[in-house]
Amino acid sequence: MEKQTLISLYATELPGHETDDNACNDIFHENTETEYRLAIRAAAEQVSGFLKNTKKPFSGIKPATLLEEFEDISLDNPLPDYKSLFDEVNALYIKHATAFHLPQYIAHLNCPVVIPALAAEVIISAINSSQDTYDQSAGGTFIERRLIDWTGQQIGYNEQCDGVFTGGGSQSNLMGLLLARDYYALTYLNHNIKLQGHPANANKFRIFVSEKAHFSNHKNASLMGLGEQSIVKIATDERFRMDAALLEQAIQLEIEQGNIPIAIVGTAGTTDFGNIDPLQEIGRIAERYNLWFHIDAAYGCGLLLSEKYRYLLNGIEQADSVTIDYHKSFFQPISSSAFLVKNKLHLNIIRHHADYLNPKEQDYDELPAQINKSITQSTRRFDALKLWFTLRLMGKQKLGQYTDRIIDTTEQAACLIESSNHFDLLSHSDLGVLVFRYVPQLVPAIDVCAMNLYIKQTMFFNGEVLVASTRVNGQFYLKFTILNPLTTIKHIQNILTIIKKHGKDYEQRRHTPAHSGTN
Repeated sequence: MEKQTLISLYATELPGHETDDNACNDIFHENTETEYRLAIRAAAEQVSGFLKNTKKPFSGIKPATLLEEFEDISLDNPLPDYKSLFDEVNALYIKHATAFHLPQYIAHLNCPVVIPALAAEVIISAINSSQDTYDQSAGGTFIERRLIDWTGQQIGYNEQCDGVFTGGGSQSNLMGLLLARDYYALTYLNHNIKLQGHPANANKFRIFVSEKAHFSNHKNASLMGLGEQSIVKIATDERFRMDAALLEQAIQLEIEQGNIPIAIVGTAGTTDFGNIDPLQEIGRIAERYNLWFHIDAAYGCGLLLSEKYRYLLNGIEQADSVTIDYHKSFFQPISSSAFLVKNKLHLNIIRHHADYLNPKEQDYDELPAQINKSITQSTRRFDALKLWFTLRLMGKQKLGQYTDRIIDTTEQAACLIESSNHFDLLSHSDLGVLVFRYVPQLVPAIDVCAMNLYIKQTMFFNGEVLVASTRVNGQFYLKFTILNPLTTIKHIQNILTIIKKHGKDYEQRRHTPAHSGTN
């Protein structure tokens, strides 16, 4: 259908704001199927327009300019029709939405998404199942459970594993630390934190993480009442991976000081460098000291799909719990994540019964309830259907090929950057993150950070290329996060050329008098 025809349809045939108090033409039910189809088709046309019209990853609009667009909007006065609504949303949001699917977007851990998962989103939103109890999502309960079992098999767990879909990696990491804390108290202190609160010596609990681990570990320790002081950061090696020897030394030191080690968090794919801690060595240390071993594989979980690079996750099967983010490395729309445990009995630690939802007397083998496994979500979206669509239509092998392509492109990019006299590369990557900076020979060291900040900001507000940044040892660096299998080494070469161009512009500005040639 031509665009103009479709615009006409949703401008004239779809209902606008109803003035009849008894009308229910906006409610999704059997008598509004026609309106639903037209609305969905019109929305799809907006998405198609986004794909056709978006040629760079960002419009470059400044926050103050965009904010002005919202000033005259009253949420108390509905728009007259769908056309007005789509026009407004296009102006406020779609035109300025970041285009993660373009190879010029190379900033954060935002992957392009696969089409089968988008089809699943339509079903998920419309049917609107909640995943907390069987009577709210019968087939959904077993689809989610089957996907958890499948993921556990990829990790190397046996049939005793279990888990639940979550809202994201930070939530899954919270579950890992919470189970670690409560398991230790139950097992070694005979103390039930869920019922009794923290034991008197909880201020001595210690959790060991890499200095490059995700910030959610600190935030979660605070939320759990242990405080950030409970987090012990372990220095990394030359590839920014946890140093296992220093880890063991730190554990021994904390014990000597009278503190109580309870857990180790290994990172399978650091946000800044995309590298993987020595999981096998860490697992052996955790076993030696009877510590809970949690692995944050929110980023590195994509390696589970790869035949070529799966070995990088060797040791993940030793973990007591694992964080998985399908919306990072399985090409799923946000949100699609999971938390898994090796021993399903450990999930009983967080179970709480409510008579109106999951009463104690219910047989949960006969009538399952996923709410027994979740800590922060009762009503929970059926996000598992997106992964089901993806695996059933595309299969693990094709997704794995995408992962392989990303890693191969990243290594080519690392070699390209490393071989250039204009760039300083900090580390190669196990996955897809490269931290580097533009360092021309004639620029004083004091100006390098300012120059790279200028490069990043200029590209962002031009909208041409979006890169991320970070600080390492107090120095400002640019960061590539390659998470798109469509990104090629040619794209990388073009981006590096743009970076050099802006770097040279900065040098020229630095040498040009402030008011030279101006009135």
